[in-house]
Amino acid sequence: MFKLPESIENKYRFVTLAAKRAEQLQAGALPRVQETERKNTVLAQQEVAAGLIELWSPAADLPAELVAEEEEQE
Repeated sequence: MFKLPESIENKYRFVTLAAKRAEQLQAGALPRVQETERKNTVLAQQEVAAGLIELWSPAADLPAELVAEEEEQE
């Protein structure tokens, strides 16, 4: 298991970032860590834990009108 970086507030955020990064690795992105592990999911978790991944929000992928609706509901 990986230690949660201080910049990530919860496990859900960690998993979301790692899943998004694993998709990028699967699509051909180069790993940012030098490990012998070949599973993209593990590489992605290592990168997120090391703070090598830019923080991303799932709302960033939503159309602006959906983001506004979600903010109104909160």
